[in-house]
Amino acid sequence: MSKEIIRVEPVEHRMSEAVVHNDTIYYTSVPENLDEDAEAQTANALAVIDRILTRLGSDKSRILDATIFLVHKEDFPAMNRAWDAWVSPGNAPVRCTVQAGLMNPKYLVEIKIVAAR
Repeated sequence: MSKEIIRVEPVEHRMSEAVVHNDTIYYTSVPENLDEDAEAQTANALAVIDRILTRLGSDKSRILDATIFLVHKEDFPAMNRAWDAWVSPGNAPVRCTVQAGLMNPKYLVEIKIVAAR
């Protein structure tokens, strides 16, 4: 197990795309399809999670914790439809959903995860 902190694609001094420490991956996903509804944005953000986890030697079955930030509580069922279609059967992480105002007004959802490598 590495004690090294790996900062993936740091953006100036503000943030990194992902961080890996002790074979644990920390990542926050935002949707790329900003003109879509909450279900489509959630599915897109989850697909982005799949890409970063694959790149870092992991996959969704190894997610330990997920925090979902949802702008409109009315979108909870739509977000859950996308989540339920995506989550690894038998490997659901701890999860919470928080209603939040997000910085980009087009974001309907943002997803933060912690995963084992």
